[in-house]
Amino acid sequence: MKTIRIQDDLYTYVNQAKLEELVIPDDMPVAGGFAALSTDVEKLMIGEFNAMCKEKNYPNEHLARACTLFMLAKDVKRKKKHGIKPALKNLAILKKLGTMRSFNLHAKELLLKGIEMPISIGVDANMKDTTHHCVMIQGPSVILPDVSYYKNEQQRDMLLAMWSQFAKQVLTIAGHNEEACDLLIKDTLAFDALVAQYVKSSEEWSEYVKMYNPMKTGKVAGMVKPLNLKKLLKELFGDLPDEIIVAEPRYFKNFKKVFNQDTFEMYKNWAYVVTLMGNCSLLSEELRDLGGAFRRALSGIAANSSPEKFAYQLASSMYSEPVGLYYGEKYFGEEAKKDITESVQQIGATYQKRIASNDILEQATKDKAILKLSKMGLKLAYPDRVEEIYTKLVFDESKSLFDIVSSLRKIRMEENFAKLGKEVDRTHWAMPGHMVNACYDPFVNDITFPAAILQPPFYSIHQTRSENLGGIGAVIGHEISHAFDSNGAKCDELGNLNNWWTKADERKFNKKVGAMIQQFDGIELPWGVCNGKFTVSENIADNGGMAVTLDIMSHSEGVSFEEYFSNWARVWCQKAKPEYQALLLQVDVHGPNYLRTNMPPRNFPEWYAAFNVKKTDGMYLAPSNRVIIW
Repeated sequence: MKTIRIQDDLYTYVNQAKLEELVIPDDMPVAGGFAALSTDVEKLMIGEFNAMCKEKNYPNEHLARACTLFMLAKDVKRKKKHGIKPALKNLAILKKLGTMRSFNLHAKELLLKGIEMPISIGVDANMKDTTHHCVMIQGPSVILPDVSYYKNEQQRDMLLAMWSQFAKQVLTIAGHNEEACDLLIKDTLAFDALVAQYVKSSEEWSEYVKMYNPMKTGKVAGMVKPLNLKKLLKELFGDLPDEIIVAEPRYFKNFKKVFNQDTFEMYKNWAYVVTLMGNCSLLSEELRDLGGAFRRALSGIAANSSPEKFAYQLASSMYSEPVGLYYGEKYFGEEAKKDITESVQQIGATYQKRIASNDILEQATKDKAILKLSKMGLKLAYPDRVEEIYTKLVFDESKSLFDIVSSLRKIRMEENFAKLGKEVDRTHWAMPGHMVNACYDPFVNDITFPAAILQPPFYSIHQTRSENLGGIGAVIGHEISHAFDSNGAKCDELGNLNNWWTKADERKFNKKVGAMIQQFDGIELPWGVCNGKFTVSENIADNGGMAVTLDIMSHSEGVSFEEYFSNWARVWCQKAKPEYQALLLQVDVHGPNYLRTNMPPRNFPEWYAAFNVKKTDGMYLAPSNRVIIW
C-alpha cells in the first residue's frame, strides 16, 4: 500500500484501506458511502417485507398493499405469463391517431395512460407565491442521459447505436419484423434529435430559478399549435388557468419545428418506442433485462438486479411514505432524535451568529438572512402521519403488474392535477424515512433528515462529538447553507422568489460565487473534467457546512480536529465504476466525492493549523484563492 500523507490527500489517507477492500456488487455502479448504507436499509426492509408477507401480518392497510405489490412484482412466472401484451394493449391508442385532430381528441387519454407526449404538464408550488399552486410545462426527456451527450458526434452515434440494438430486440419481441423495427427506430432517433436541439441541459436545470417563466395561457397555446393546449387544460383542470409557468422557454419557442403535421408520424413512432422501452421492467424478466441494459452499460453495471430487489424498490417507491414511517418508528430511537434536534439548534444558532458578525454585508441584508434562518423548518426522521393519497392507491391484484403500476401512476397524476386551486401543503415530506439522504426545500424553506441517514459514519450516539460534527453536523450545515447558495439566496423566508439583497451585497455575493466556481472548474479527473458552474450550489453548501461546524469545533473543549476531518473524509468514501463517474460529471450537481472531500478543508485556517499544512503540500491553497462564503 502506497504511503499517503494527510497533508497531501485527505480522502486517500483516510480511505485507502477501505477502498482496497470494497467490492462493487454486480448489480450496482458503486460501493461504500451512501450506497452501502442504502443497501443495508434495503436488505433490512426486504427481510421485513418477506416476514410480513409470510405471516400475513401487516401494521396497516398501506403496508399491506405495498407488500402485495412486492409479492406480485417478484413473481417471475406471473410476469412471464402476462409478458408484453399489457404494454402493447396500452399503446394501441397510437394507431387511432391518424391526424393531428385525432391526437387532440385523445391527448388527455394519452397523458393519463403514461404515453410519451411532446409536452409535460404538472402542478407545483408557484415560485413567486409558494402558498399556492400553478401549472408548469416543460419538454420531454431525451434518450441519452443529457443533451450534452449529443454535442460529441462520435459519442452520440456510438451510444444511440447501442440503445438501438436493445430497442430492436424489444421491438422484435413485440412482434415487429426487421423492416418495421428499423423504421420505428429511425423515426424515434429523428424525433429525439429534434427534441435534443431545444430542451435544457442538466447544467441549465441546475439554475432552478430560471424555470420561472410565467406566460399567459393564450400566448403559450399559440406557441404550441397545432397541439390544442386550451382543450387539454380544460379537460385536466375544468377551467383554464390564467397563467402557465414555462420551464423551458427555448423548447416552446421552437415547438412548431418539433411537433407538426410533417413530424406527426415520427412523433407517434417515437412515443411508441420510448414508452415501451420505459416500461420493460414491468413486463417479463427478459424484457426487464433488455429495458435496463442501456442504463447499465452507461453506468458500468455488470448485471441486472434480482427480481426481489427490483420488487422491493418498486413497492417502496410507490408507497414511500408508509414504508419510511414504518422504518423510522421501528429503527430510529428517541435518544437519537433528541440529540439531532439539539445539534440542528446549535448549528442554526452558530450560523445566525456568523451572519450577524459578518463585516462585509450590509445590515439590511444580514437582517433578512437571519429572518430566513429563524423561519427555517425542520423535518426529522419521519412524518407524524401518512398523506391522504395513500388511501387512494388501491389496485386489482388480478391485473398484470404493468396494469397495476399504470393505475397507481394515473392516481398520482390525477392527484397532482387536483392540487391546482388548493394551498400548498407545507407539511409534505420531500424524502421518506428509509432514504439515506437529506435535503433543503427552497420553496418551503425547510430541511429534511430522514431516519436512514442518521447512522454511522454520519451519526451515532457512540461516535465522538468531533466525529458527529464532521459527519451529520457538516451535513446539517450543508442543508442549511442551501438556503444561501446561488439558488436558495434568491428566495425569501417563505420560499418565494424575492431578491432580499442590497445591490452592493448582491455584487459581493456573486463575486464569491464566481470564486467558488473557479475553485472547482476545469479540475481534471481520470473520468472527465469537473464543471464548476454546474456544481457550484453544492460546493457552496459543502463550504458552508464545514464553516459552521469548524466554528463550533473551535469554540469547544475536548474536541479533535483529526477526528473531525477523518470522519468528514469517511462519509464520502466510495468506489465507483469509471463509466458511472463519467456519467455523474454530466448529470449530477454534486461534485465527485474525491473533490467534495479534499477541496473544502483547504479554505479554512483550522485545516492548516491541525495538520501543519505547508505551501509544498498537496492540500495547500494560497490564501488569495481561499473562499469562505458563510
